[in-house]
Amino acid sequence: MEQQYQLKRSIKSRHMFMISLGGVIGTGFFLSTGNIMHEAGPFGTLLAYLVGGLTMFLVMMCLGELAVHSPTTGSFHEYATRFISPGAGFAVGIIYWLNWVVTVGSEFTAVGLLMQRWFPDISVWIWSVIFGVIIFAFNAFSVKFFAESEFWFASLKIILVLVFIVLGAAAIFGIVPITGHEQAPLFSNFMSEDGLLPHGVAPILIAMVSISFAFAGTELIGITAGESENPGKDIPRSIKNIIWRTLFFFVGAVIVLGALLPWQDASVSESPFVTVFDMIGIPYAADIMNIVIITALISVANSGLYASTRMLWSLANEGMAPKMFLKVNKRGIPMPALIICMLISCLCLLSSIYAPTTVYVMLVAIAGFGCVVGWMGIVGAQYMFRRKYIRDGGDVKKLAFRVPLYPLMPIVAFVLLTIFTLGLLLDPSQRSVFYFGVPALIISWVGFDMYYRKKSHA
Repeated sequence: MEQQYQLKRSIKSRHMFMISLGGVIGTGFFLSTGNIMHEAGPFGTLLAYLVGGLTMFLVMMCLGELAVHSPTTGSFHEYATRFISPGAGFAVGIIYWLNWVVTVGSEFTAVGLLMQRWFPDISVWIWSVIFGVIIFAFNAFSVKFFAESEFWFASLKIILVLVFIVLGAAAIFGIVPITGHEQAPLFSNFMSEDGLLPHGVAPILIAMVSISFAFAGTELIGITAGESENPGKDIPRSIKNIIWRTLFFFVGAVIVLGALLPWQDASVSESPFVTVFDMIGIPYAADIMNIVIITALISVANSGLYASTRMLWSLANEGMAPKMFLKVNKRGIPMPALIICMLISCLCLLSSIYAPTTVYVMLVAIAGFGCVVGWMGIVGAQYMFRRKYIRDGGDVKKLAFRVPLYPLMPIVAFVLLTIFTLGLLLDPSQRSVFYFGVPALIISWVGFDMYYRKKSHA
């Protein structure tokens, strides 16, 4: 009977890294960057990504200490339960789970929007359903099959992003000509008065939630720890790789975009990457990039469905969700959790029918808020864990992976994440996320703590 509730350790080091990176390079990177650049300008966008990258670095260091010390599926929600309170663990787990089920739906919507480049007469939702069935099959077959599929999806888009950066750099320095557009002086888009901060500082703060969504996925290393073959060795290696390589891809691509694409021409209606390839004038390059972006979106959906399924399984394992979601089949797949996550994600496809360019942006904001909550849970749990570890007589030097400059790093990370959340109030279109998200976090936290104390007392 116990085997019905046990996951299998089938994920290798290369899988862990690619699953995490696959969850990062997707919608927030390929589509939202254009909207951010249109509001914040090239310099503001680059600054926002650098701040987001710093925050990601701090969070991942905190996660590394926790995950190496105690590798579990569900990761940070279990750490929040153990080191903060059961209510904190429940709130982090349920909102982070909502983050990924919404993300999966938004990725399907984005795929459908991009497919209209070639098939404008076919509805977005038809493509969304087709790719949804494919992703469900990848996750339902076996853990190893999912990991292998994600490895190759992520590998393809990494290679093509590198090609984009190289070709873009060549265009910046005049090696590759720009057709149909006037060649701007070197990096003038960043230094000009309009490109520096066209709408002031406020758009940068507003963008930080979307930026955090763009970096979301790095924390998947913690969720895969429970199914890793060798977590003590694989987690530190994967965390170090994901930090520096993610920063290179994001910052390098933003520099290319900002240098070549006037901020006035950037928007959410079309990926700025496709626009830049059209500017360069390479035959079929824009279509090739569109294929890569679609592959990247499928990859994120693949990782997201995995993450939401494991988080729901972990919540059930902690007694915070119905026990039916705890059951695992012979292939090591929690099928009841997988099915319900997929069904809820499908509800998000309604945005592709009624308001693909408005509700889509809202979905990104909601998912970004869920990511911020998950990251807050990580840094808060690491802060409390280290205090408890020292109080119980533990030797910090014996920790296999430890956060330097404690407690400064978790405190700075928590302050930055709080500022990102408050940035929602500056954007009228995203204020509802703050107004509904923050009370939901408080109610979930306090409500479950009260329930837990009452249950414990009984």
